[in-house]
Amino acid sequence: MTSEVKDSENPDPVVGTSKPRLLDVLGPGLITGAADDDPSGIATYSQAGAQFGFAITWTMLFSYPLMAAIQEISARIGRTTGHGIATNLRKHYPAWLLPCIVVLLFIANIINIGADLGAMGDAVGLLIGGQTAIYVVFFAAVSACLQIFLQYTRYVSVLKWLTFSLFAYFGTVMFVKIPFADLAHGLFIPTFSRDTAFWTTVVAILGTTISPYLFFWQASQEVEDENAMPRRKALIDAPEQSKRAFARIRIDTYVGMGFSSLVALAIMVTTAATLHAAGKVDIQTSSQAAEALKPVAGRFAFTIFALGIIGTGLLAIPVLAGSAAYALGEARRWPIGLARQPMEAKAFYATIALATIVGTAVEFSPIDPIKALYWSAVVNGVVSCPVMVTMMLMTRRSDIMGTNTIGGPLQWIGWVATVVMTAAVAGMIWTSFL
Repeated sequence: MTSEVKDSENPDPVVGTSKPRLLDVLGPGLITGAADDDPSGIATYSQAGAQFGFAITWTMLFSYPLMAAIQEISARIGRTTGHGIATNLRKHYPAWLLPCIVVLLFIANIINIGADLGAMGDAVGLLIGGQTAIYVVFFAAVSACLQIFLQYTRYVSVLKWLTFSLFAYFGTVMFVKIPFADLAHGLFIPTFSRDTAFWTTVVAILGTTISPYLFFWQASQEVEDENAMPRRKALIDAPEQSKRAFARIRIDTYVGMGFSSLVALAIMVTTAATLHAAGKVDIQTSSQAAEALKPVAGRFAFTIFALGIIGTGLLAIPVLAGSAAYALGEARRWPIGLARQPMEAKAFYATIALATIVGTAVEFSPIDPIKALYWSAVVNGVVSCPVMVTMMLMTRRSDIMGTNTIGGPLQWIGWVATVVMTAAVAGMIWTSFL
């Protein structure tokens, strides 16, 4: 039997089985991890590195297993049940819970879309000049049209290739002088401070790396892939596929989240070695970070950094709009899915367009974008906590997960991530009222 036949019979290819291509193994997890480093996240990591230097880089090592575990759990829920997180919440939990979560998720995602579009427009303005408003509208239109009109398999390929834009931040590291002894100390020996700003930044980093829209997106993409591949079936109905499915999900998720964490670390290292060292500690947006790099690290590093903002925005905006559409569509029992034609899922695609349009409007409104982004982080945290608790409880229920309930180390790390996130949100809310 040829390897091609074997691959066609394998619904969940993993490394070591018939030599599948890497991009066949990497999918929802890779895209989700890359989308985590959106322009708003870049601003958070840039501010952290500029303000606290290498002393805060340990947060990347700390957050990696937590984000990887919770995203693997999200993917397992989607692959096992054949439904996204919102559908499972609707079917198995109190009726009041899902609408509250969907509304808050929609608000937070819209604010993030506006902030990301603004950062992309500013980045193009820094590179070539011109009216940033035109660029904002252009990127919004491109993002919405790709989701609505591009065939699903091609659209996923576009998102996978867009992940390469994050390599820009590895490029910036190559053009700055790094004191490796200081980096190693900050990375492997946690440093703590009583400074409120320090803990606010730690909370912001956790809120950026563990965000609810990522849970909804990855679970729904597992369902999309399952529907797009006839041999894949929900694991609750086909438990014999579980071993390979979970192996693929684990590789996909841990590689994707590892890539995300390395990019975030590269941004922190770049700004710590340049802006912090030069005394430029007040960076509030990703475009400000790019502009501040120019006189410190040179034109080339500035250009790479700015191009990275544009690439990551093109990747993140569809994920933000799409996750909101999945959540709302599942809550309303609409026909959903990027594999459907626009006329087959009118309300779903209308939600994607609406989220993008309203996000664009937020960018042109008199709302302070920095304050809006801060409060969207608070809202994200408020949404994350009940969703994570519910997900963890969900994974122990055999009526939902069948024979694939989650236990052992993954369960414990998932609960640690939930407790840490809850404590972080409590700290963020507390400090906001001090």
